[in-house]
Parts: sequence; structure tokens; C-alpha cells
Amino acid sequence: MLLFQIQPIPRDIPLPLPLPEWILISLLIISFLAHILFINLMLGGSVLTVIFQIMGLKKEKYDKLAYEIANTITVNKSLAVVLGVAPLLVINALYTIYFYSANALTANLWISIIPLLIIAFLVTYYHKYNWEKYKGNKRTHIAIGLVATLIFLFIPLIFLTNINLMIFPERWAEVRGAFSAMIFWNVIPRYLHFLAGTTAITGLFIVGYFGRKSFPFEERLSDFSREEIKRLGYKLTFYVTISQIVFGPFVLFTLPWGSVSWHLIGVVTTAALIASAAVYFLWKEIRPANISPGKYFITIVLLLSLTVLLMGWGRHVYRSDTLAPHQELMKVKTEAYYNLND
Repeated sequence: MLLFQIQPIPRDIPLPLPLPEWILISLLIISFLAHILFINLMLGGSVLTVIFQIMGLKKEKYDKLAYEIANTITVNKSLAVVLGVAPLLVINALYTIYFYSANALTANLWISIIPLLIIAFLVTYYHKYNWEKYKGNKRTHIAIGLVATLIFLFIPLIFLTNINLMIFPERWAEVRGAFSAMIFWNVIPRYLHFLAGTTAITGLFIVGYFGRKSFPFEERLSDFSREEIKRLGYKLTFYVTISQIVFGPFVLFTLPWGSVSWHLIGVVTTAALIASAAVYFLWKEIRPANISPGKYFITIVLLLSLTVLLMGWGRHVYRSDTLAPHQELMKVKTEAYYNLND
């Protein structure tokens, strides 16, 4: 009750939404998930490229794998940028006051996203197109890739800080710059949950991308077998998805429980059950007795896609439930203001 008394209650903007609210919410969830898919592939690809390059210092075949993964990063980056426009526009329309307030409170770090992205993109292209140039100086080349990767890892933390801050108006008065908002109790758990999901999706991408029949495997990755690469990707997805047993509840239990509804618990529980089914099929793919992995690829993709869709819906449910009391207060203040000035 005290938090409701001290939180800022601004007036709303009296403009109609461009589309019915339920359409905008559906667009926000779907467009964000499409955007985050390619963010995951770009970020996961960057991390794995550096890791496999380091492994390639001892075994050259991993350097070749790193190069093939690096070739996908710039494509996924372009798709991530293009697909990021829609959710950014929709969230501005649905949550104008909240989104802009969070942006204003973290202004310096928020605006730094633009130069950081430019630097990361340029370094990524330089790293990709100078592979042969640094063949005799791999450590320097790895350091270049690491610079881009660290920037890519930092940018989602900025976004997550802002998106988290916007749903807690009662905490706005405490914020003294972006870093003070970044240390809110639930930011790091959400970030770790995001990174685990990124790694799992990238592992599945490796299975599909390098495992497809049209990929010139013998020409580009002759030191591996197709089954070996599939097993590598599946194992990555399997073990990281298992880790969500820790990260998922960690996120849930660090959320303020006043806005945790049975609706949210139902959505999250359903998602967890579906993810468990995906883990079962992943285990069937990586078990030693399976000499030809790939049989359950479509099943796993569908199960994890449904899991992600439910998690996206749960994310919206929590945001909506958390902001509902404040939106009611803001509605009352807005109506009082305009009635007074009529």
C-alpha cells in the first residue's frame, strides 16, 4: 500500500490505439518471439564461434566449424534487426508512458545501444572477412571475435533492464541511472534464463543447419561426420534445457509475488511440461545406442516452439497483471484532470 502511495502517477495520453488491444498484444508476443529467435541465433553463434576457435587452437577441425558458424551470424543479425522494428513499435503503442519512463530513467545507457550495435556489427564483419588474414595469429583473431561477443552479450542486458523497469513504477524513484536499475533483484535471473534459452536454440540450429542434406558437409566440414555434428548440437540443447530447471524457478521466485496469478502459474507449468517432453526426445537423440540422430528433430522443434510461445504469453500475463493497478490509478488521475479542465 505504501508503494502505491509513493509511486509516480502520471497522466495518460488520451489517444486511441491504432488497432484493437487484443490484436496489438498478439502482434507484440508473436513479433517479439520472431525477433528474439534471431537475436538468440546471432548471440549464440557469436559465443560458440569464439569457443570453437579456442578449441581450434589444438584441433583445427573446430576452427573450421567456428568459421561456418561465423558465416551465419551476419545473416541472423540482419534478420534480428529487421524483425525488431515491429515489437518496438507495438510496445510503444501499448505501454507508451511506461516504456518512455524507463527509457528516460536509463537514458545514457539506453541511447548507447546504437553506437554499441554499430561497433559490434563492424567488428563482426571484420572478424568474419579476415579469417585467412589471421590464420597465423589466431589468438588476436579470437580476441577480435570476443570483443564483438561481449558487446552482443551486454546489449540484451540493457534491453532487459529497461523492460523490467517499466513494469515497476513504484521503483522509479529509486533509480539513479541504468546501473542502479540493472541490480534490481530479478534482472540477473531473467538474464541467465535468457542466455540459457539462447544456447539451447543455437544448439538446435546447429542440428538443422549443418544436418540438412543440401549443406556441402564433405567439402566444408570433412573432419566431422554429419552425425557427430548433430549429436554435438543436440547435447548442447539437452544440457542447457536441463539447466532451466534451475534458472526457470529462479526467475519465478525472484518476481514480486503480488502479481503472480494462478493464470501465470498455469501457463508456466504447461510450458515446463512441454519442455520436459522435448528433453525426453533430446535424450533419445543423444543416447549412445542411437547411431543416426535426427529422427525426432521436427518433434523437438515443435515442442520447444510451443514452450517458447507459452513463455512469451506468460511474460505478457505477468506484465499485464503487474501494471493493472497502476493503470487504474493513472486512468482515474487522467479523467480527473480532463474533467477539471473541461
